[in-house]
Amino acid sequence: MTRKQFERARQFYTSMERIGFDADEADRLRRIALTLHAWAERECNGEIERDGDDGNGKPYHSDAAWGGKHLAYPIPDRERGALKRLHAIMAHHPGVIYYHQGDPRGCALYLIDNRDGRTIPTEDPDAWIASNYNRGVAVCY
Repeated sequence: MTRKQFERARQFYTSMERIGFDADEADRLRRIALTLHAWAERECNGEIERDGDDGNGKPYHSDAAWGGKHLAYPIPDRERGALKRLHAIMAHHPGVIYYHQGDPRGCALYLIDNRDGRTIPTEDPDAWIASNYNRGVAVCY
């Protein structure tokens, strides 16, 4: 690990501690974020497709370049598993909101400290979170 990487990791753990997460939880959240990021990359590259019109069905590995045929076979849903682990951790931190960004060009998971009780608009809370996630902690370094 270079000095710069070490400094980024130290800043990450300090930020996580400031919003109430211990080092073990920070490590688990970082692994979840890495899983979500890798999944988003594979979806973006067309390697993963999902059943259903809304894209929430069973995932398949898709390979269109094999001999001109489109091959698809079922794979484990690592995204759903990572989100399940995320929900289990976040249940212990009710004042912290998470934002999962599906764009693979950046960090996949952000935490927003809302322990001060800021009011989140009830008409569209997801839009508020999506527009304010950069005020939180990026779960990556």
